[in-house]
Amino acid sequence: MIELKDVHLTLPSAAGPVLILRGVDLAAEPGTSLSVVGPSGSGKSSLMSIIGGIERPTSGSVRVDGVDLGSLDEDGLALFRRDRVGILFQSFHLIPTMTALENVALPLELAGDRDAFATAEALLGEVGLEARTTHYPGQLSGGEQQRVALARALVNRPRLLLADEPTGNLDADTGRAVVDLIFTACAVRGMTLLLITHDPALAARCARHVVMERGRLHEPVAARALMAAAP
Repeated sequence: MIELKDVHLTLPSAAGPVLILRGVDLAAEPGTSLSVVGPSGSGKSSLMSIIGGIERPTSGSVRVDGVDLGSLDEDGLALFRRDRVGILFQSFHLIPTMTALENVALPLELAGDRDAFATAEALLGEVGLEARTTHYPGQLSGGEQQRVALARALVNRPRLLLADEPTGNLDADTGRAVVDLIFTACAVRGMTLLLITHDPALAARCARHVVMERGRLHEPVAARALMAAAP
């Protein structure tokens, strides 16, 4: 599902080039769950952006679901994201002027799907929000907003779900409920899950773990040590 070979990312800055990723190699099989942990600024979110076709690497090879992302132009990357990848962010990124139903249906509407609203309504029911379909984001709690965002990430039936600190803005109990929904949705659909988190206990729920530090991935020794420290 995911195959990265010698991936580098260097970004310009006023002080000179900044090395974000430094020769990352990563492989993940279809249907597995993989956590990426590490300190802030280590390159975790940049790694996710490259796998999701949002950011292009400076060098190296990126293949996701059999697609060589380096061979795609911007339109091709947009179609790749639409058809194959669901993305869940820490900050929800819902459109405030749209209801929960409209937020979830939007990707399907843009793709010309005539059943967009029926599919969106079913997904909102799956995440326990069948009574909140007409509510706007400002009328929802943080946990409800993240469940809307999860439904939206699933609406195009992606094969890969990328979750970047999905519980970062939630309290512990709400976060656990959202995480349960994420893992259940992935298991039912046979999706691959890439989870970025600072929480060792959350990372430990994944089948495989890697640690990112200073733009490099380490496994499995450092990951095992981190998991052993989890409560």
